Amino acid sequence: MRKILFNANVITMEDNLYSEAILIEDGIIKDVGTNEKILEKKDENTEIIDMKKKTILPAFIDPHSHFSAVANSYLQVSLNNCKSFEEIKDRILKYIKENNIKENEWLIASEYDHNNLKEQKHPKKDFLDSFVPNNPVVMQHQSGHVGTFNTMALELLGVNNTTPQIEGGVIEKENESPTGYMEELAFVKYLKMVPMPSIDKLLEGYEKAQNKYLSYGITTLQEGYMSKELLPLYKALIASKKLKVDVVGYPDYASIEEFKNEFPKSYKEYNEHFKIDGLKMILDGSPQGRTAWMKTPYVGEKEYKGYPNMKAEDIEKNIKYAKENNLQILAHCNGDAAAEEFIDICEKVGNVEKIRPVIIHAQLITNAELEKAKKLGLIPSFFVAHVYYWGDTHIKNFGLVRASKISPVKTAINNDMIYTLHQDSPIIEPNMLETIWCAVKRQTKEGKFLGKDECISVIQALKGVTINAAYQYFEENEKGSIKKGKIADLVVLDKDPLKTEIDKIRNIKVLETIKSGKTLYKL
Repeated sequence: MRKILFNANVITMEDNLYSEAILIEDGIIKDVGTNEKILEKKDENTEIIDMKKKTILPAFIDPHSHFSAVANSYLQVSLNNCKSFEEIKDRILKYIKENNIKENEWLIASEYDHNNLKEQKHPKKDFLDSFVPNNPVVMQHQSGHVGTFNTMALELLGVNNTTPQIEGGVIEKENESPTGYMEELAFVKYLKMVPMPSIDKLLEGYEKAQNKYLSYGITTLQEGYMSKELLPLYKALIASKKLKVDVVGYPDYASIEEFKNEFPKSYKEYNEHFKIDGLKMILDGSPQGRTAWMKTPYVGEKEYKGYPNMKAEDIEKNIKYAKENNLQILAHCNGDAAAEEFIDICEKVGNVEKIRPVIIHAQLITNAELEKAKKLGLIPSFFVAHVYYWGDTHIKNFGLVRASKISPVKTAINNDMIYTLHQDSPIIEPNMLETIWCAVKRQTKEGKFLGKDECISVIQALKGVTINAAYQYFEENEKGSIKKGKIADLVVLDKDPLKTEIDKIRNIKVLETIKSGKTLYKL
């Protein structure tokens, strides 16, 4: 396959930033240059495509999300943007009716956010029991870190008055009886025990999820946490040969050997568009859920600072295993205490720069911690869209001064660090252009500007989802820019983000997504 894309506004993400035409052969970029230079290379077997001045960028690269969770979201009740308990009730009952859900069939509802509810609190089992007493129900918070089970679900999962607390988590009880609400490792433990939908239904979900990422211009994405429960799903997914995007997987420590054994061809290199490239660990929770592990108490608390999810010796064991096996390590760290512990243990293990450890989220990382992380070769991957989605909540939780420093991308740049930007889908949509807008604007939903000294330029934000993201995956020689010899992964936009008013950047449309020279999405 040989084609020329000409008469385009090509943003290469290289030193020579702008160009006009691209020559692609067998999925690889063979040349980039002026229209005249590239058109001279056409022959009778070359497809010539006039791009009519549309903007072409290297395809977006997702530095952190959860592919299976996005797929599974198509099989769940979406509670996104619910404003009250009553609206949650209406959504769940509507889903039951429209999907002909039978009694005793499990229901999973996701994406509620107590910060946006009129009641300003988490729903508990009594609320769910009042309208779905005959179905086991789990309701997951938008952060993914907390949620609620109804009575029938608790009974099926064996949670009762005598169930002990789990270290690194909370099973809330009132008068010794579980309320249904759980946090962190406790919630994750019981969520994993919820029966999964059929393989056929899940494969349909994966197909829809893949198309969603493509519609946002993404051709490389992440399975950001793989437990043993995903093994049969990925066996079916790989066997189906339906993957068209590149998926990079990060099992947890307890699962890594099984994944290596089950997918030997996918270990450290792509097979059927899937590879296992590292380990994932979760050191703390979420700042909007007040479970991120902090050095100082949350506003309104005398002592409560959130809490860690892992022991220091287990963190060290993970890092050492990754280093010894030449695997990358991804560490979820939202609070400054969590970030400090991860960085300090990386320093203790020593010589970790070759595995490019990634600090996932890095919401409340301090300037001193960033400076130390730079010396160790760590990469912060910022969930900068927090500024828009939860910035107002962070002001309530941390005060304006501390909240203004969330996602300190500019500070990382000032420290000459490689950084990336992610959306943590399905927490929010995998909309890279919205994330770019968030990083440049830093405005909350209520219209407040949060940390204007941490605003970055559009080109700096683009690097966080293209060339820097490729570096994070050790793929800087294959992806992330439009350059001779790299894979022809491209996204076509209706406007040039570098020449668009800031407030209009998030409204730029993805017109086409190209993977290895082949169009996989077109508006």
